Amino acid sequence: MSGTEKAKARTEQAKGKAKEAMGRVAANERMTADGHADQAKGNARQAKEDVKDTFRH
Repeated sequence: MSGTEKAKARTEQAKGKAKEAMGRVAANERMTADGHADQAKGNARQAKEDVKDTFRH
């Protein structure tokens, strides 16, 4: 996985976790859902890069 893409994936995951936690504290369901979606995007980006790495090696 390239360093840049790896960093982007982890950033999205961390941002999503923070947003989800803030949504739970504020009892804001929409923010919680947005945070969960951000985490899913980060996970998808990481999985895509893992697949690319698998075929490269």
